[in-house]
Amino acid sequence: MNAIVTINPATGAELAEHPVTSEPELSTVLDRAIGRVGAGDRAAWLRALAARLRAGAPEFALLITTEMGKPLDQARAELEKCAKACEYYADRCAELTAPQPVDVAPDTGFVRALPLGVVLAIMPWNYPFWQVFRSMIPALAVGNSVVLKHADNVTGSARTVQALFDEVCEPGVLTAVILPPERIGPLIDDPRIAAVAFTGSNRVGAIVGARAGAAVKKTVLELGGSDPFIVLADADVEAAARAAIRSRFLNVGQSCIAAKRLIVDGSVRDEFVDAAVAELGKLVVGDPAAPGTDLGPMARIDLRDELRRRLDDTLAAGARLLAGGDPDDRPGAWFTPTLVEVPDPDNPACTEETFGPLGAVLEADGEDMAIALANASKYGLSCSIWTRDEDRARALATRIAAGSVFVNRISESDPRLPVGGVKASGHGRELGVHGALEFANIQAVRLSTKEQA
Repeated sequence: MNAIVTINPATGAELAEHPVTSEPELSTVLDRAIGRVGAGDRAAWLRALAARLRAGAPEFALLITTEMGKPLDQARAELEKCAKACEYYADRCAELTAPQPVDVAPDTGFVRALPLGVVLAIMPWNYPFWQVFRSMIPALAVGNSVVLKHADNVTGSARTVQALFDEVCEPGVLTAVILPPERIGPLIDDPRIAAVAFTGSNRVGAIVGARAGAAVKKTVLELGGSDPFIVLADADVEAAARAAIRSRFLNVGQSCIAAKRLIVDGSVRDEFVDAAVAELGKLVVGDPAAPGTDLGPMARIDLRDELRRRLDDTLAAGARLLAGGDPDDRPGAWFTPTLVEVPDPDNPACTEETFGPLGAVLEADGEDMAIALANASKYGLSCSIWTRDEDRARALATRIAAGSVFVNRISESDPRLPVGGVKASGHGRELGVHGALEFANIQAVRLSTKEQA
């Protein structure tokens, strides 16, 4: 493979051809990657990045839309989220790496966070800018540098992200490389790579984790999920239905922490389904570059075809269509937003991660059954619980096997909170203080008051 060609998923038209990084070029990238940058410099760079993201938002948003089909308004929101993350960590660069005193009397002791070095970031296509920023800005905040291997279909976004960093930072802080799959393993092995971050499928994440583990390198793996959205009997059902549709179909349903299994108490099942189907009917499907569009195409035709097979398997296993389901045969990667009701948690819509505009409703008899259904998954990324009883929600959250729980709001990433999962959803955290320290050497220093034998 000598080049990667990006495709507009709304039309199927070719966008650009990007040459693959040669071996000599890759070696130069690794040699020039830097770490251990002063906190003051890092903070200034991050603030400059935030300003540049906002200034170039119209251009960058259009690039996101044309490369992976995200509606333009959502692409702009993605860029603003990146800018806010930069500002959050700019305010915390110094404190993240400042020595923290520890009482080891009669000696003096402290613990500090030092950068590991060069982090290889293998990132997915669904949030072309945000995935890079949410995973790597925390690593940069503690002084690491980054080599970015982005998904092929958003290579233009990858190169633009590097150009942004080159414009406001010292060269070598973040460099994008364009590589075929067979060259990623040797890159993980390279001694100049200190750690690896991967976001993507469980299958590929297991391969990446095994390769990094064999090289004894730290990894953070965010491997997606089949997130439950629990509506209890005392919930504000209309609000829950609006939120469920927004969460399930935002970004054309292509989000790791989107609501995927809508688990609804039987006492409010009819009310919820009626409200959800009505909300689904309000969504505007069309040109992702047009104002007011809610859903554009999926990111690639092969992903669309895979989702069609998933829907067929779901219906064959006893699911019932509530809305949608009709093929959309326009040129490009179009899929009609669809809602089904499944008879049991063994349905394919529940057992596997559904990536795209297909949601599944599952009825529960009481809160204990709802929690059991929520946990009846190999994944454990995020969960949303809807109830008017805050104390009840706090208690139920402890019973959920997930990295995060949201009450009366949809699951969404925020720079102030760590993001990550348990079980097949991976390990490690992004964002928050925890995300910054994932790629740090937590070094303990003890200074004796006198020499010891």
